Amino acid sequence: MRTRLSILPALGLLFILALTNAVSAGELVRVPPGNRNSVQPPIPNTSVLRAKAFNTTYDEKYQKIVGVLRDDKDLMASIRKAGQAYQIDPIHIVGALVGEHTYNITIVNRVKSYYVKALAYSQSDFKFAYKDVTVQTFLKKPEFAPCNAFTGSAELWECRDETWDKSFRGKVIDGVTYENMTFQRAFFQPFFAGQTFGLGQISPLTALEVTDLVHATSGLPKLSVDDPQAIYRDIMDPDRSVIYIAAIVKDAIDAYRAEGFDITDNPGLTATLYNVGQPRRRAAALRQAADATGGKKLPEENYYGWLVNDKLPELRGLLGSDNSQ
Repeated sequence: MRTRLSILPALGLLFILALTNAVSAGELVRVPPGNRNSVQPPIPNTSVLRAKAFNTTYDEKYQKIVGVLRDDKDLMASIRKAGQAYQIDPIHIVGALVGEHTYNITIVNRVKSYYVKALAYSQSDFKFAYKDVTVQTFLKKPEFAPCNAFTGSAELWECRDETWDKSFRGKVIDGVTYENMTFQRAFFQPFFAGQTFGLGQISPLTALEVTDLVHATSGLPKLSVDDPQAIYRDIMDPDRSVIYIAAIVKDAIDAYRAEGFDITDNPGLTATLYNVGQPRRRAAALRQAADATGGKKLPEENYYGWLVNDKLPELRGLLGSDNSQ
């Protein structure tokens, strides 16, 4: 039988964040532009194999997404509009798109074709489940109870994500073997493994995390695991996808600001966080390291964000003369 004390760790770093969710301006560290690493960090083997499977190169994929961004005036207008709505420099949205389509999927020639896929997914019959247990039922387990203290979607779903890692991932609980995989992969990939969707390659879990912010800022209906088709509609629709990209970036910036780091001047860092997720957990870990003697003082970009910073002059050129937030 689990005691109340045994479920307290489920809050983890998110509980600490809730207690210290504001940092005075005098304590804010402004992270400078540019890469902290002089050479690009290693690219994961999965990305290498994906490029080989489609007989392409990273440079070819990079040039293709840059070409689409350069030629699609409507898309660039949507990017600028989303940047203004979420009070972020639109270069952060451009960086996220370039990273995704260089190292993950390859951009289609016509962005409008995503509308057709959005319609197909929104009419499919599926649910979010793992080993025939729906996520709604699974989240009723006592390990997740502390997460219910969070009222915001971002904190709530990050807590649930962290609880899965700490309490279930790679473990045998009550005779059930839980595979060593992420919460996203276990519950939120009803079609096949490794699948993210649409222009922004957004996962359903990430969309759920920012649904409160999207609702408050853009007026879109809040997403729920009870309606997975609506989640896929939003992340597959290119117009809405751009909105979610902006929200994901804004959420990451806010998470780091809450821990004392201003990353608004570094699109490579926001692109990195767009790639790896879990901004609150990572920001809290960085804060802990920065406070320790000899610990890391600034966040670092990964391979994905490194490219964005390295190509920044060209990417800013895509936005034309109006690069303001």
